[in-house]
Amino acid sequence: MATTAQLTLASGDIAGDPVNVTKQATLTKDKSVNDLDQSTGLSRVHLRSATNKVLLTANAEGNDLASKVYIINKSEDSSLYVTITINAQTIGKLYGGDFLFIPWSQTDTSAAIEVAATSWTSSTGDIPIEYVQFHEDTDFLTNA
Repeated sequence: MATTAQLTLASGDIAGDPVNVTKQATLTKDKSVNDLDQSTGLSRVHLRSATNKVLLTANAEGNDLASKVYIINKSEDSSLYVTITINAQTIGKLYGGDFLFIPWSQTDTSAAIEVAATSWTSSTGDIPIEYVQFHEDTDFLTNA
């Protein structure tokens, strides 16, 4: 069964013109038409600190296999954001309800995706984050 991702962007008034774009992609292995068939499973953490916390680490082999990462800020408060970093480089902020879906090259074996509840205070409560990595793995080949 294929693993797919679909994104729809719709706005009636952005830049003065309506926008309506829908794209779908099948997640495939590196240099292949075979589907990605491994995942970390959907995980949830509750952030209570502006200190970076590791969500995902690169594979130990440092190979450049196919990998996609999904992270969502499940907070219902749009003012509560988290900062996403890869190898100490900030790649962006996710406000309540925002998500990201990115490819992740894991050639650096010390690479990590981290998240920090930058807007957190003791009065805001937890900021729930869900994440999953879809990937291929040479140790667990299930599709030639």
